Amino acid sequence: MKGQGILISALVFAFLIAIFAVINVDSVQVNFLFTKTTLPLILVILASTLLGGLTVGLLGMIRQIRLQRTVRALEKQVAELTNEAELLGVPSAGNRMEPKDAARPQSE
Repeated sequence: MKGQGILISALVFAFLIAIFAVINVDSVQVNFLFTKTTLPLILVILASTLLGGLTVGLLGMIRQIRLQRTVRALEKQVAELTNEAELLGVPSAGNRMEPKDAARPQSE
């Protein structure tokens, strides 16, 4: 459901940007660092939106890759520690027998 909400929000945002861009069709002067040019404002708005979206997407992908690397490293560490614990004869967390009521306070 979260993915659908994000998709719907993105489509609504794209629709609003498209309407805003179509309303603003006047030509404007764009000053780059080394030259000036005149472009329709609709192109400036759409290009800015596209570059912003690409930047956010790229940064999100970089973050996702870093998180995946961290997860892999932690999974490897857990596997190593589990193997070490088994060699030492320590029971794993899944095999421990704990009373169910020990963690909950009793209400009277």
